[in-house]
Amino acid sequence: MTQATAGRSAVTATSRIPLNTLAVALGVAGVAETWSAASAVVELPPAVPQVFWGTAAVAMVWLITAHVVRGIRVKSPLKDQLRHPAQGPLAAIVPVIGMLLGSDLVTWSPVAGTVLVLVSLTAASVFAGWLVSTWTAGHIELGALHGGYLLPTVAGGFVAASAADAIGLRALGWAAFGVASLFWVVMTTLLIARLISRPPLPDALVPTLAVVVAPPAVGGLALFALTDHVSTPLSLAFAGLTAILAMAQIALIPRYRRLSFTLGFWSFTFPVAAVVSYTITWLGVGAVPGAEYIALVLAVATTVFVAWIGVRSLAGILGARARRHEEAVLTDADDANAAMTHTGALAARQ
Repeated sequence: MTQATAGRSAVTATSRIPLNTLAVALGVAGVAETWSAASAVVELPPAVPQVFWGTAAVAMVWLITAHVVRGIRVKSPLKDQLRHPAQGPLAAIVPVIGMLLGSDLVTWSPVAGTVLVLVSLTAASVFAGWLVSTWTAGHIELGALHGGYLLPTVAGGFVAASAADAIGLRALGWAAFGVASLFWVVMTTLLIARLISRPPLPDALVPTLAVVVAPPAVGGLALFALTDHVSTPLSLAFAGLTAILAMAQIALIPRYRRLSFTLGFWSFTFPVAAVVSYTITWLGVGAVPGAEYIALVLAVATTVFVAWIGVRSLAGILGARARRHEEAVLTDADDANAAMTHTGALAARQ
């Protein structure tokens, strides 16, 4: 075995799967939520959103299994990833997806859906509490912050608010809404301070800037759930914040386009889906003329966008595997040539 081959084997044998891969299932769940929102405005077969919820569930189970199997294989503790300044907050995706899936499941299996929501909500609360305790203990640098830090306490809190209301615990939903609102202000302030005062984010983390637009949209959906879809001054404030932050994301498109495609692009999917879901919900609340056609176009466009990222990701993975296979073949050929040359030299001397 050559030194290059040994090096590749060492990397493969000791590396866990990055936690940002969990965004794949979150993106699919976002699409499912978009179609659920559209089904309240457009007359759709009930199976349509359920197909996407089922896909999100399969993706989540598959990803968790892959992470567990790889972790056991490489004997690398999960706590190292959870304490990593870049990856740690992204672990909140797991309970967030659990709450989203549970909120849908409760509509046709109340007991199973309620259990899934409560288990996921508890896990999200414990993880967020532990993470905040590490921050207050001074175990995080301002320069390490990125958009993913909005997931555990902010996005997770707003999703928890909607999920709690879905299982009939509206008081708990308001409590989660309050927690998310507080940390939304705190974390956004810190993130803006980091972006202004520190060097630009590395390219790998730039897509996490899209997460900034998710809180007002997810929070707006939670507020509608808690108020029985009644428009209030607060819901109008959330709509305004969503609009201005969406405009900021549009202004960032030239920067995003300069990035090389990676799995990190899945960070775009859930924020986009959340904004679209919130927009469709407003179409229904405001009884906008032609709402059903606009909702359908928006839902299809969101699905196409996420599917495009999925196809690009799959192509990238297959391409990387092909390159690794080609490198391995060339390395084996070099080893074989070297062995034959060495054997020939020995034979000549004899």
